[in-house]
Amino acid sequence: MLKKELRNIYRAKRNAIDSKEKLKLDDLMLLQFQQLNYDGIETLLSYWPMHNTNEPNTFLFSRYLHHVIYNLQTAYPVTDFSDCSIKALVINEDTVYTTNQFGLMEPKDGVEINAEAIDLIFVPLLCFDEAGYRVGYGKGFYDRFLSQCGQHVIKIGFSYFDAVDKIDDANQFDVPLNYCITPQKIYEF
Repeated sequence: MLKKELRNIYRAKRNAIDSKEKLKLDDLMLLQFQQLNYDGIETLLSYWPMHNTNEPNTFLFSRYLHHVIYNLQTAYPVTDFSDCSIKALVINEDTVYTTNQFGLMEPKDGVEINAEAIDLIFVPLLCFDEAGYRVGYGKGFYDRFLSQCGQHVIKIGFSYFDAVDKIDDANQFDVPLNYCITPQKIYEF
């Protein structure tokens, strides 16, 4: 199936999840997430989940990492829609966030961290396939950013649904995930 079709199907499927079920699914994903080994992780790029799209609660996963990794440095993306790029800004308890024109919560300011210095990235997605390719929101922000990261970076996606067999229009610019966490299992690619 093509990305555009998958995007529509999985957007609708995710929006159909009620809030009580979503809490349960997020907790199940956290249990799966806790099974991975995070030795050597010093820097995380996370993102603020968009509630209007029913995204998984990434705060659960980043809070867990902060409990198990002393001095974990966390960054959040700031998007530039003029060139579909991302820069990663380090956050802390004093960080002030703003909502951009597309409804994304982003740090208002902060120290930019080089893409090659990031060890772990939470990558947003609507669905993914058996090869680790994902369907995002359609602008290519993350694939551009991921292509700048070091070889060591671990890319993790979170999905309420299992993998589709294949994304038919995945191309050479798409960067596959290393893992995708679902409520029932961990996919490793």
